[in-house]
Amino acid sequence: MSSPEELSPGKSGELPPLEELEVEVIAAPPPNPNRVLLDVNNVTLRFGGVVALNEVNFQLHEGEILGLIGPNGAGKTTCFNVMTGVFRPTAGSVTFDDKQISGRKPHQINRLGIARTFQNIRLFPEMTALENVMVGTDARHHTSVPGALFRLYRVRAKPDELPRVDSNNGLMRVWQQIRRVGAQIFGVSRHSLEEWAGERRAMELLRFVGIADRADEIARNLPYGYQRRLEIARALGTEPKLLCLDEPAAGFNPAEKEQLLKLIKSIRDLGYTVLLIEHDMRLVMGVTDRIVVLEFGRKIAEGSPAEVSRNPKVIAAYLGVTEDAA
Repeated sequence: MSSPEELSPGKSGELPPLEELEVEVIAAPPPNPNRVLLDVNNVTLRFGGVVALNEVNFQLHEGEILGLIGPNGAGKTTCFNVMTGVFRPTAGSVTFDDKQISGRKPHQINRLGIARTFQNIRLFPEMTALENVMVGTDARHHTSVPGALFRLYRVRAKPDELPRVDSNNGLMRVWQQIRRVGAQIFGVSRHSLEEWAGERRAMELLRFVGIADRADEIARNLPYGYQRRLEIARALGTEPKLLCLDEPAAGFNPAEKEQLLKLIKSIRDLGYTVLLIEHDMRLVMGVTDRIVVLEFGRKIAEGSPAEVSRNPKVIAAYLGVTEDAA
């Protein structure tokens, strides 16, 4: 398996309406908007004498889209890294879904329900788009290593559990048909059932983000906009309770940003909670419910998009003028 790496630019496609999708395959449980899902409590992170985060605190409720903004170097991605286990905070704590996650490893935090994308696209370039998303769905599989290797225990699959036959590639479609017939005749292992369920979910997520027509294409060859959406689909494949998007509109033209805005709203409509880092203020103001603003590692403002846009400290941070002048 290749390691993730940065990939090259291109265009993005159209989004299908939700009513055309198997929503039950990709939707999250209905959120409770009164419940705090994430609590960042006075988090401080130091690198030697450099204070990257200084007593940052905010909360995120289920079903909410929260924007985390600030000038370059404000500490936004560092905050993501603390939340997802890349860095351990020097002081303070992060609580997610009523569990203390400060100091846990990234894969443990992902299993608890936090998934993220990255500023620089990180995909498996030699795997297909479908396989990349299946890497995400694999996070929820329960088969043991011996069970996956030997596949001894076999069961009769239900019709909706059988593998898909929908590839645009002729040879791949023949293989899918052979695999399906074999499963009907000989039965399947639990590992195969999980794998096929993951494949079905992955394919539906590719439809959801608008790139199903490239499911069997190598990730390296996909246009830039498709790669961005593929990374979002892979994150959703882990069945997160919280999706963290780190500058998902970077490199997009205005039309692509409008499509992304619709996509983020659709993600919330499916029941997911979203934390968004983004520099495009039009996108942030158009999609978020609340905004937290960082500057030099400190929180300087929090509120609705309208409140934040009028805040003198925010204006000063972005325009580089004194608060009195702002």
